[in-house]
Amino acid sequence: MSEAPAAAAPDNDLAALARGGRINFMGFLLRLAARLPFLFIAGRMYGAEALGRFAYAVLIVEFVAQLATLGLKRGLAQQLSKTDKPHVCVTYDALLVALMASVLGMAILFLFPRIMFPNSEIYGMEWLLPVAVLALAWSDVMLAALAYRHDVGATVRARAIVEPWTISIAALAFAFISKRDGLIFAYALSMIGALVASAIPFFRTYGRAAGWRPNPAESWGLARRYMPVAAADTVEWASRRIDLAILGLFATPALVGIYYVAQNVASLPSKLKTSFDPILGPVISRSLEEGDRVGVAKQIRQVGFWVIAAQAAVALALGIPGEGVMGLVGPVFVAGTAALIFLLGAEVIAATATTSEAALIYIARHRNMMLSLAMLALQAVLTVALILLFRRLGWPPAWQATAPAVALCLALVFAAVTKSRLAGKLLGAPVSGWRWPLIWAAAAAIIVGQLTHFVPEWLQLSLGVPLILASFGLVIWLKGFGPEDRLLFKMKKKDIAVDLPAPSTGEARRARPNAGSGACR
Repeated sequence: MSEAPAAAAPDNDLAALARGGRINFMGFLLRLAARLPFLFIAGRMYGAEALGRFAYAVLIVEFVAQLATLGLKRGLAQQLSKTDKPHVCVTYDALLVALMASVLGMAILFLFPRIMFPNSEIYGMEWLLPVAVLALAWSDVMLAALAYRHDVGATVRARAIVEPWTISIAALAFAFISKRDGLIFAYALSMIGALVASAIPFFRTYGRAAGWRPNPAESWGLARRYMPVAAADTVEWASRRIDLAILGLFATPALVGIYYVAQNVASLPSKLKTSFDPILGPVISRSLEEGDRVGVAKQIRQVGFWVIAAQAAVALALGIPGEGVMGLVGPVFVAGTAALIFLLGAEVIAATATTSEAALIYIARHRNMMLSLAMLALQAVLTVALILLFRRLGWPPAWQATAPAVALCLALVFAAVTKSRLAGKLLGAPVSGWRWPLIWAAAAAIIVGQLTHFVPEWLQLSLGVPLILASFGLVIWLKGFGPEDRLLFKMKKKDIAVDLPAPSTGEARRARPNAGSGACR
């Protein structure tokens, strides 16, 4: 009798992963529906140059916010699973850490706003943009705390509804007021909206911490403990941004704006991987607490396959009619089609590295950090080298702008191979989610996509994209999916709820009387 719960635990974990993935996949669709209008508004009403200026400013703000979370987006789950301290007090400590780091980052940006706007004049209220640092950092920590309680619905509302729709609507409104700064103001409003949407369920779930007092020494200890995780998170984030940062040193703001659009379209598949982040971290941390490393490998392998399949399908659907997709934003943006194709390929390659890293941040955080830094350095060197090479070959500026995307692909191949091998060795089982039916599904999608080239462009997008997705999905469903894979598509009524579900067997065994709200000690 005692062995039955343990045997059922992996099934419960897979069910939890599937449920979290389903809910956040709905969020991905909502984010997609809101993000495309924003790109359309930004490209058509503001133009490539204003979009490039906006892109660089946001790049700096989000980099500082990424540093300010200090790894707590993923480290908080492990901290909550181990502590004897009331969880509400741990989350308040994490918010204090993010506050201190955010204030430091904001102070630097307030004092040196030229960091955000290196190639344009600063006037008006632009200097208030760093306020978004605290909003973004606190929102991330609150959503991570809610994810530990399996409330991924909060992430969907904040990141897939409030944030993207606020920036789209605000960008449209500000276009009639200030086309120079409207995008920046719209972004600041969207971050504040996301913070409010995160704070409401957070305080409803965790409540007030009776007796909690700020303890800077303890908070610093928490931050120092998760420095390697923070470095890994920052490197992963930077690997998707350093190409834009380097390109901005070599190209005009207009080309930066074109690349930014390609990057945003290509980053949509990456949201599919992050659909599993809120639930994957807690599941892995619990399995590791129980000593089930082979089970962790199975979880990563399962999620890895789901992510690769979904990202490949979306990449093919957006890449085959790439000119039409980029042309939606504006005729000038068609020049970024080649960059779009390489960036979409990079997202598929990245799936193996990012899912492997989900375990490495717990079992080999320092080695994972070193591999991440090596990948980032390789990407930076390759980006500069390829830009200079393409320039020496006399290629047009639009072709030169594809160099960062090519460099990203090559660097991610290195990360995927090294991280998956390290994770497999430490867990005692392979972690790669690759399956050969992916090749046949991709072949079917490519054939269907090529046939759609014979119809008008509007029909390629309205009919071709769904047909590409359907052909890929049909083959992978018939040839690649097993019973456990089909858990992902068994939508249940409780998937709509956001309340804390009953704890798993592993959680119940370790439940502590003071793990929720209560007086801090």
